[in-house]
Amino acid sequence: MHSSSELVAARLAVVKPSASIAAKARVDALRAAGRDIIDFTTGEPDFATPAHIVDAGVRALQSGHTRYTASAGTLALRQAIVRKLQRENALAYDASEVVVGSGAKPIIFNAFMASLNPGDEVIIPAPYWVSYPEMVLLNGGRPEIVECTIDDGFKLSARALAQAIGPRTKWLVLNSPNNPTGAVYSEGELRALGEVLMQHPQVHVMVDEIYEHFVYGQARHVSLLQLCPQLRSRTLVINGCSKTYAMTGWRIGYGAGPAQLIRAITLLITQSTTCATAAAQAAAAFALDGPQDSVAAATRIYEQRRDHMLRRLAAIDGFDCPAPDGAFYLFASVAGLIGRTTRQGQRLQSDLDVTDFLREQAGVVVVDGTSYGMSPFIRFSFASCLQEIDRGCDAIAAAVAQLAP
Repeated sequence: MHSSSELVAARLAVVKPSASIAAKARVDALRAAGRDIIDFTTGEPDFATPAHIVDAGVRALQSGHTRYTASAGTLALRQAIVRKLQRENALAYDASEVVVGSGAKPIIFNAFMASLNPGDEVIIPAPYWVSYPEMVLLNGGRPEIVECTIDDGFKLSARALAQAIGPRTKWLVLNSPNNPTGAVYSEGELRALGEVLMQHPQVHVMVDEIYEHFVYGQARHVSLLQLCPQLRSRTLVINGCSKTYAMTGWRIGYGAGPAQLIRAITLLITQSTTCATAAAQAAAAFALDGPQDSVAAATRIYEQRRDHMLRRLAAIDGFDCPAPDGAFYLFASVAGLIGRTTRQGQRLQSDLDVTDFLREQAGVVVVDGTSYGMSPFIRFSFASCLQEIDRGCDAIAAAVAQLAP
């Protein structure tokens, strides 16, 4: 029983802290204690925000963008988002169908808060970004996790989707390019999912496209709504400036979708954060409308890092890592390390044990796959320079070499 005298609400008992943020906190704590740590946890670009965007933010501050804005976001930024969606995604929206948040995360959270009734189900393909299921639970919904194995390319098939949809299904969450796996859905795969969704008009779709620009090789990002425009009235497109423009700390994300849902999300913003930061919104509008060379340059660098880290990990016994088509993560199986024994006599029994081992013996911090709904895997971020990737892989190789079979 939870008594009224207890300070913390009962609903928080079902929610875990963000595994990626917790891992980052461990890095900070270990470094503060004097340990030399190689950090492969971070879900943010290691580049500085491009100078022309920073300059726009400074100009905005100097010219008085220091006050509250409209809760849905400034008209200037929402119009820039409308132009971006038309230019890059061939999607036509009106500014009234766009809402700006303090990052993409609050848009997702508020969308669930605005739409979920107790017991409503949300289909979440695993591996998933750590916050989706927790946000659903916090807002009274039930996450329906559909496991998408390495043999599926970590992607939801039309057949698996059809089997997962039930009478209480409210949302499908589709994240492409995917965190943590880097999986990118092809046109054919998206069309097949769209055909299933057409048969279930009660199911809404949240497409999280925050990594859209970071795709490699022959892979291409395409938006579900480009292929299935009939789903527009029940689709919420999530995006933001954090990854594309290395603006994680500026906290600007946005959603585009049905006006009714956008109004509901805006209502929640009026009663929570009021609005995103004024100067950051001005800088974001400039980022969206301005030169995009920095995005293409970042993508080329990430592709080099991806290829380099794949080569290095492939050479270490016990790691099996498919090449991701997008984002800046490798999702590596560590099944080959399970059952081995450390020099201290501990037997590695799970990906959690492996992450602990790498942290203590190699000084390398990564995030366990269990947190993303799939074990035994580990997520490596390659948003680090080549020297740091080499340093980390050298340390991992040395530590693994000392494991007994």
